Formats: sequence, structure tokens, C-alpha cells
Amino acid sequence: MSYELFIAKRIYSDKAQDGERFSRPAIRIAMLGVAIGLAVMLVCLAVVLGFKHEVSSKVIGFGSHIQVLSLTQNQRYEMMPVLTNDTLIRKVKKVQGTDHIQRFAIKLGILKTEDDFRGLTFKGVGEDYDFSFLQHCLIEGKLPKFTSKEATNEILLSKKVASQLGVKVGDRIFAYFMGEDAMRARRFTIAGIFATNMNDYDKNYVITDIYTVRKLNGWDKEMSSGLEVTVKDFDRVQELTQKLQFLHQGTDRNGVTYGVFSIKDIAAHTFAWLAVLDMNVVMILVLMILVSAFTVVSGLLIIMLERINMIGTLKVLGATNVSVRKIFIHFSIMLVGKGLLWGNIVGLLLCWLQQQFHLISLDASVYYIDSVPIQFNWWLILAINVITLLISTLVIWGSSHLISIGKPSETIRYE
Repeated sequence: MSYELFIAKRIYSDKAQDGERFSRPAIRIAMLGVAIGLAVMLVCLAVVLGFKHEVSSKVIGFGSHIQVLSLTQNQRYEMMPVLTNDTLIRKVKKVQGTDHIQRFAIKLGILKTEDDFRGLTFKGVGEDYDFSFLQHCLIEGKLPKFTSKEATNEILLSKKVASQLGVKVGDRIFAYFMGEDAMRARRFTIAGIFATNMNDYDKNYVITDIYTVRKLNGWDKEMSSGLEVTVKDFDRVQELTQKLQFLHQGTDRNGVTYGVFSIKDIAAHTFAWLAVLDMNVVMILVLMILVSAFTVVSGLLIIMLERINMIGTLKVLGATNVSVRKIFIHFSIMLVGKGLLWGNIVGLLLCWLQQQFHLISLDASVYYIDSVPIQFNWWLILAINVITLLISTLVIWGSSHLISIGKPSETIRYE
């Protein structure tokens, strides 16, 4: 052990005559500043990551990563169906990075009770649909076994729409659809009620089987409103969307032109809003790191002033400015290290408590989620600790140059 480190440890552990050490409160404040700064950074990071994950997962859960849609309209300005046969599915699967492909069909309709009615979009899905998202959002009832081979006459309704119409699970309700010649009616049973807390989806969509929607549209079994494609790596969604643009070339046998859109294009306003959160996090991290570095430097300067006689004595005994600076750099790093330790303990504990017990709730109609979300990214947590330590060390190293000012004879006489 070098004598610089030995002296630094003695200064750090010196608790004698605390009442006469005016630097002790400053040291505690400096350590507390580092701990609070790091805890705030960890909580902020975990909340923003959790919020982005929850919101984006709901948008993706309802619309998948990539959609293959029709760019061709009919005479009534409605989007024509795309030909979603096995040939198209094989073409999409050949693109490396795609994971799951599912068909869906859309039909506008009206749900009507004796007292009220509501215009909605009926989304038809089949046995190839990934129901994990809907299962997660289901709050009452059950998921029907939707199929493309027969009508189930069952629907999934959002909590918002069910409340407005005054219906519940098990109720039967009439739906009306505009056909080419006349209005068509269907009677459905409400099998389940879901809540995504995303108003764009909850107030506009009803889920039913794709067989019924195709029949209402007058389509055959190979026609759909489009394909929903999930990818293995969401970071590559734009890249894979570009790779699927070959589908845009030419038309199918019905004269329909295909278009390929990523969820970032379809829900551009949502992802643009989430991107703004990244800038807010960066600003908070920068400010907290600067505050932590400032408090450490303040504590270091107070220690240096208090130990100025010791500095002069060490220089008289032959210690160089570099050696004396090392003593206080070692001391400051110990101070920062203890602050980082307590900051991690407090910050991660607060995050864990919120993740497990949802102590802080939110208005789901405003924030899309009912409690403050938490997500841990251990690599980013490690990076914040390392960056805080490096910046604090750099600032400490710069401020330690003050030790070089003044002659040993003057510092020994200093009171």
C-alpha cells in the first residue's frame, strides 16, 4: 500500500473530535449529494424505460411491427383487400428477421343496444393470430377460439365501449353493417372485455373472427385487409420494412398494389412523443452528474483548507505536489464510491418497490398505464455509475491542482 493511499484512508476514517472538524458535515453533504444524484438518475432511467416499453408494447401488440396493406381503393374510396395466400406468406417468411405472420380483416359497423349505439371498427382475426397481447389486456370473460373456417358469433369489447353501451360479458348485442345493397345485421355474444388504456384502440375496435368479417365484406378465404408481421429484433424494424418493399412492385390478380408500413410509420405521433422522453432523460442525467461533481469538489476544497498544515508538513518532509494531490484524489474517490454505493441501494430499492407493489398510481386515461412503470437495464445502470465516477474523478483531479499553490513555509503557518 502506498503512503498516499494510507494517509487518505486515515483522513477518510478520522472520526476523532468530530465537534472540532468543521469538514465532517461538508463530507457528509458531499456524499449525500452523490447518493441522491445517482438515485434520482436510476429512478428516472427506470421510469422512462418502463414507460417507453409499456406504451410501445401496447401499440405493437395491437398493430404488430410491420403491416402489409392495400394501396388501391375501390369506387367507394374503400381500401381493397390484399391477396394473403400461401404464396405471399412464403415470400414474407423468406426475409431473414421476420418472426410471426398473421392475417386480419377490417369492417366498419355499429353496435346497438336498446338505449344507445356506437360506430366501431370490427377487426377479424383467425387461428394464426397471436393472442398474447389480448390475453394480457383481458379483464373479464375469456378469449374465444376465433377461426377462419366458421363464424363464432362472439366478440371482444373494450371496457370503455362496454361501459358506454351498458353491456357486460355474456350479453348478446346486435351489430349492423352497410352492404352493397342493404344494411346487414349480426347478433354477437360478448365473450370478453379488454382494456389497453390506449384510447385510440379502446374506443374504436371490436375483435371478432376473420370468417365473419370476410363474409360481411364479400371476400373469399384468401382475401384480407392485410398482414401483420412481427420481427425478432425491434431495432431492425425499419430495415426489414425496407427489405419487404419488393412487395410493392406490381399488382396481384385483383389489380391491388401492396404497401409495407412499419408501426413507427403507422403510429408516428406516439413514437415521436416517446423519442422526446430520451432528451428529457439526457438532460436530467447531465444535471445530476454535474450536481454530484460540484458537491464532491466542495467537500474536497473544505478538506484541503482544513488540512493545509498537514499539506505544508508533508511538503517539508519531501512529499511532492503530485504525491499530496494523490492523497486527496484517493480520499475523494472513496467519498464518491460510498456515495455511489448508497445511491445504488436507495435508487434500485425504490424502483424494485414500485415494480413489485405499484406504490405510485397514474390516471390511465392520461398516461395509458395505471401505475408508474419500471424497467431495469443493467448495462445502462452500470454505464451511469462508471460515467459518474469518471467525471467526478476528472473534476477532482482538476481541483487538486490547488495544492500546488503556496509555499510549504506559508502553509505551515496557516491557521
